[in-house]
Amino acid sequence: MKPYMQYLVILLDDTSVAYCHANNPLTECNLMPLETLRKAILFGMQQNLMIQFVYPNYELPAEYNELIETIDHVKIGREVQVLDYVPTTADTDNLVLRLTIAEFITKQYDIAALLPQTIRLNICLTDIESFTEGQIENYKKALATLNAVLLNLYKQAKNPQLNILTDRLQLTEMHNCEAGIGNITLAPNGKFYLCPAFYYDEQMGISNRMNHKTKDASRSVGDLERGLDIPNKQLLQLDHAPLCRICDAYHCNRCIWLNQKLTWDNNTPSRQQCIISHLERNAARDLQLQLKEAGYQVTNEIKEITYLDPFEVKEEF
Repeated sequence: MKPYMQYLVILLDDTSVAYCHANNPLTECNLMPLETLRKAILFGMQQNLMIQFVYPNYELPAEYNELIETIDHVKIGREVQVLDYVPTTADTDNLVLRLTIAEFITKQYDIAALLPQTIRLNICLTDIESFTEGQIENYKKALATLNAVLLNLYKQAKNPQLNILTDRLQLTEMHNCEAGIGNITLAPNGKFYLCPAFYYDEQMGISNRMNHKTKDASRSVGDLERGLDIPNKQLLQLDHAPLCRICDAYHCNRCIWLNQKLTWDNNTPSRQQCIISHLERNAARDLQLQLKEAGYQVTNEIKEITYLDPFEVKEEF
């Protein structure tokens, strides 16, 4: 995990596409003022940040497009396509599928069919909090289905990326969401948030850890005029996360919004997150072993473990 800021995520509208675990409940368009966008781009330039613009599902005015093209950037919702369903074909090289766990399991073969059509496919589960241990075996089987397709594609000298399986093959350290550490979000109101989900909560009047509505739902951590002001920023760091800093499910998102929602602590993942990430980590190991058996040179070997939640078996570390 990099200890410095690298990315500025700019929500162009209140209805910008949701691209991670949290749904966007906001339905009324609220386009970021052009002058705010201008200041945001200047902030990104001054801080040497890569900008990721998050688009709504409508076309922006010409003056917005012209301003956006004045700086290097990534377009989430355009270049990176985000869908809440599994399409029959992929129309982009970089695709994000936001699915429930049940949808992922049910649609595993349709998802597998997309792998030869993309360069990178990201699976984002939208109901991790509802994951039950009764779903473990079906989740493992779905991962095995995808592994079989990936192995066949590798044998054809094709190298598609699937975040929940192939990322772990390459990683040698934690590479999480890093909200508030490696990236920060700017909302249409000109204020900074740890990630889009905290802005959505604020706009919906949800502020405290139990997701109850309170009189003061402010979740911002600064603005374009005052700069960033993240309280107790060290508590977002990996070295302040006792379990995560010794865990090797390096691809885990470690979503701080989910952490706060489910464990009351930004830096402590829930059991659901840990189990899902370790199922994926173990499936990545299976893929690695299959590649090795097929004659591929394998580095960064993933060791065998006997647990799914490191909280319960700390003695194995």
